[in-house]
Amino acid sequence: MRGKRFGTGVSLAAGALAVCGLVFAPSAAAVAPGSATVNADCGSWGGGDATLTATQSGTSATITINTTAVTAPLSISKDSLVSELTMVKAGGGTSVFKGTKNPAMSTGDALEVGPLSGTVASGDSLEAFGGTLKVTAFGFITITCTATAPQAPGPFVFD
Repeated sequence: MRGKRFGTGVSLAAGALAVCGLVFAPSAAAVAPGSATVNADCGSWGGGDATLTATQSGTSATITINTTAVTAPLSISKDSLVSELTMVKAGGGTSVFKGTKNPAMSTGDALEVGPLSGTVASGDSLEAFGGTLKVTAFGFITITCTATAPQAPGPFVFD
């Protein structure tokens, strides 16, 4: 009988710990949608569809941009591009994401920058349309892109 009570006590204790773990676990912040597409005009560098992928961890957020519409003019080493993405807030104002993260690219490879880092607040709704992406290579080649229409399926809404 004593072993049965001990086993029941251990089971109850384990269950209580599991419930406490769920209650005190940090909540995962989410951004929706996780990715969106925009049509971008990059002037003489080209234009076309670009995919923006967003992630969030608390008030920190990142956005990565991929596009086949703009290609590397020369070989580019890893983490050598200086990029700044300005997004428009639904309530007014802008939010800026910056960074020097990029994969190594050969001449003609599709442009990929990010993750670019920025700060967000709960409820922020950010849209690429009306903002800009500036990418500087080798300290003197600057590509500036603007979205030609709102992003699809819609703006990024941060938790």
